Amino acid sequence: MAQDKVIPTERVLAGLDLTDPQIHELIQRAQDADATDKKLTVRQALKKYKKAVFWASLLSVSLVMEGYDLVMIGSFYGQTQFQKHFGQYSQAEGKFVITPAWQSGLSNSAQVGQLAGLLINAYSQDRYGARLTMMVFMAYLTVMIFIIAFAPSLSILALGEALCGVAWGVFQTLSTTYACEVVPTVLRPYVTAWVCMCWGFGILLSSGVVRATSDIQSNLAWRLPFYFQWVWPVPLFVVAYFAPESPWNAVRRGKMDEARHSLMRLSTASADKEAAVEATLAYIRHTTELEKAETQGASFWQCFKGTNLRRTEIVSAMPLLPDKANRLELRLFLQAAGWSEVQSFNLNISLSACYIIGGMICWLLFPHVGRATIYMGGLVFMFCCLVAIGGLGWSDSKDTYLAIGLLFVVSTLCNMITIGPVCYPIVAETPSGRLRYKTIVIGRFVYNLTAIFSNVVTPRMISKSGWGWGAKTGLFYAGTNLLCFIWCWFRLPETKDRTFGEIDILFENRVPARKFKSTQVDQFAQHSDYVFNEKASHEQIE
Repeated sequence: MAQDKVIPTERVLAGLDLTDPQIHELIQRAQDADATDKKLTVRQALKKYKKAVFWASLLSVSLVMEGYDLVMIGSFYGQTQFQKHFGQYSQAEGKFVITPAWQSGLSNSAQVGQLAGLLINAYSQDRYGARLTMMVFMAYLTVMIFIIAFAPSLSILALGEALCGVAWGVFQTLSTTYACEVVPTVLRPYVTAWVCMCWGFGILLSSGVVRATSDIQSNLAWRLPFYFQWVWPVPLFVVAYFAPESPWNAVRRGKMDEARHSLMRLSTASADKEAAVEATLAYIRHTTELEKAETQGASFWQCFKGTNLRRTEIVSAMPLLPDKANRLELRLFLQAAGWSEVQSFNLNISLSACYIIGGMICWLLFPHVGRATIYMGGLVFMFCCLVAIGGLGWSDSKDTYLAIGLLFVVSTLCNMITIGPVCYPIVAETPSGRLRYKTIVIGRFVYNLTAIFSNVVTPRMISKSGWGWGAKTGLFYAGTNLLCFIWCWFRLPETKDRTFGEIDILFENRVPARKFKSTQVDQFAQHSDYVFNEKASHEQIE
């Protein structure tokens, strides 16, 4: 059967004056850049764009801080000194505890702050670029850490978490969008998956720091991990100051000289470097011009109109499933089941290491397996693990508790080989360039809202002083996993090896998700080459 073929629609091409010789030259250069980009192997791209990988990797380290705090707060709920200082005495458990209500409040404080940070970044990065935005919020975060480091009560600690969360919300989308825009197509999955691994590094680091301070018999047991957060802002401020701006961002702001300068800094020296830079700049300009017909105005409202609504749906759905089994509360369950505080912290370190190991294994899959295939395969395996964990919840033997702990490690490793890191390239590649920041912000906003729900519900599910479900909670999340798989089967397109321009045209032509992989795309077809698609045109008019 012949493959389907799509080209830019008549409405999109109408925005280009094809009688202008300069436009013809722009298209020819863009076509040359596109052809060169598609021929690059991973090894060749790493050699040619090692500077781009270097800067993308460094700016992504900002996510270490968010991962660090996320696990740190959850770890304190089971730490003796934190419980004694801030907790209430529980007759049922015979010790001081942080009540489920306050666990939800503390965890959600940062999430609420992140919602504000996401909205701020959507405008700030569009208007001022990634560098200036990061520098401003690194300075802001340095000040806000004082509040959580010296908080005298849970209410002040919650306030500090919310204020720090604003900065973490900014970094969540800034790091992903910057990483995907400074490297060629073949390297996009690696640098965006690295963003997820940085989050994992933060989790692992936090687990290690909390474990190292767990034996301290004073308030320093929980204050020292807070102090450690001051390690990051100053070095990352310096990194952002010297980093080149995203050339895509510069073009969208009309700063061609800045975009050209960034491209020169992002690639290594070669005999044809200037010509290659001009060709890449032409491709960015051409793709941006084609997007204007579908994203006129580039406001949040545009994310819910036309073909952008489908993109927003995908970006919003992608992050909903990963890690919603809320492994951060596993320590509380294990301690309630008879594990010591040290044993449960040790297992938590093993879980955190899965983020790094899983990400590295996922890198090996990218050249051979599509994004959607990896993601859905992970959902199937996670479903099996969660059903097994939930089924074991009806047994109270020590061997059962050990099996549950091992299953959590296996499920977390599976999650971080498949669902976790693969989510990032899909989210980064799906939006149009002009709406990329805002679309990803909407997706992350939805994720944070569901995280708030999870932070409220999950402690009550697991805790004996709550609903007392224990490991049976796994069955609840197995159900959400199954729903996510059904959605992915019908709605998740395959973006592997597709350039930004090709992805734009596939969405513009309303290609079904199951045909994304096989459909041929000619981004540079002109009016004279255009074959009228009556169905697509009718859908666009509606």
